[in-house]
Amino acid sequence: MNMLTIALEKVDFLPVGRVTDDTSILTLKTLVFEPLCRWEDGFVHPALFSTWEHSPDGRRWRFQIRPGAVFHDGKRCTAEDILAYVDAILHAVDTFGMKWSYARYLADARFTIPSSGVLVVENPEPIADILDIFSEFHIAREDASGRAILGTGPYRVTAFTPRESVTLEAMRAGAGPRRIIATQLADADERLAAIAGGGVDAALNLERASRRLDFDPSLQWGRATNTLSVMYYLNCFKGLFTSPLARRAINHVVDAQLIIDELFHGLGVRSSTIVSPFHLGAAAARVTPIPHDRDKAKALFEQAGAHDELVIRTPEHMPEKAVEISRIVQHALASVGVSARLDIQRDRPEYARQVGRKEIGDLAIFDSSPHSTYRILNDKISSAVRAVWWQGHDDPPLEALIRSANHAVEPADRAAAHGRCLAQLNANPPWLYLFHPIEVFAARPGISGLTLDHKGVLNLAL
Repeated sequence: MNMLTIALEKVDFLPVGRVTDDTSILTLKTLVFEPLCRWEDGFVHPALFSTWEHSPDGRRWRFQIRPGAVFHDGKRCTAEDILAYVDAILHAVDTFGMKWSYARYLADARFTIPSSGVLVVENPEPIADILDIFSEFHIAREDASGRAILGTGPYRVTAFTPRESVTLEAMRAGAGPRRIIATQLADADERLAAIAGGGVDAALNLERASRRLDFDPSLQWGRATNTLSVMYYLNCFKGLFTSPLARRAINHVVDAQLIIDELFHGLGVRSSTIVSPFHLGAAAARVTPIPHDRDKAKALFEQAGAHDELVIRTPEHMPEKAVEISRIVQHALASVGVSARLDIQRDRPEYARQVGRKEIGDLAIFDSSPHSTYRILNDKISSAVRAVWWQGHDDPPLEALIRSANHAVEPADRAAAHGRCLAQLNANPPWLYLFHPIEVFAARPGISGLTLDHKGVLNLAL
């Protein structure tokens, strides 16, 4: 194939030091840059780091850069380049102006460069989760104009207008297209019209269309359940949800499948714990979603002493249709005699900062995006860490399980240890679990080699 045209919700490359879970930007990043390690359904595989080895206790890790790795301007990729990129992330802030958790993870780590092709990481505690962290780092450098578009990936940027279009050319001959042109069409209905009308070869994030997709058989369709969790933080510091009975009750009373069917045209999978079915430990946990059971919810709320009006906090977007979801939760609570009112925050960055400051009312809708089970446990759940997104949940048996998981080194041991944590979080939920979105793309007939992974990234057979 000589050329592939794609319609994306966003076309952009972020500054060095910025990490994102936006699927459009991740698709472009995956084509132009390489991650240090490649994440796939919970496990990590070689990428820009071609091999690694660790001490038996998991405190010292030695990473080897892929032989022949070269940036698109011809500069060899060295350990110094990688360390500069990591350092930029450790000193950066996220979209909402909040400091990344990566700095905390690596606060005590020591990086050394024994040779230009080798990076060594040493830590006082076992740090097998460095692999999860490194899978989120796509190594980039700035070009002469200050744009972070130089990578070591299979395609190089030859033309780029932010928020409009980008042209990519293959670095070597292969099975993939020689040229890719990605155009930004922010509205999902426009992307759907573009692929239906033949204006592009493929279009992403069609699950966001305003109408239910008919999956027209004249097109090729692909879909994948995303690792993102749409959920509500429950205030475990004070109020009703300090009671495990009440936390269990709200998970019984809200019909997550109704939300999926009515608001998202059936494109979602119900959640059963803090992570998706594709996170490390999910298979080992062997849990199922907490069943919708209004009678059980009513009895549990009565035992918990649910008398006062609850406050449901919500932004207008991120997650999608946050207000509409919150109204369904409000009505579900009312059906068992629990009164609740909505508090809508129209400034989305400020909403995130408020949640970080624990200003969540009684419950606050959010989405949990890391594809690392370690990150979610330590950023959002652990009462020992008490990180920015922790909302007061304190479960001593769980903390023992988290400590064990943090000290596991081998992949099978880590999966089993994380599975025990996830099972406990199904039994004693700190959140209202809702669903994981299903993302959809379409391609015109004759286009082959396109697949969608569980991070929402469009992959090409190269």
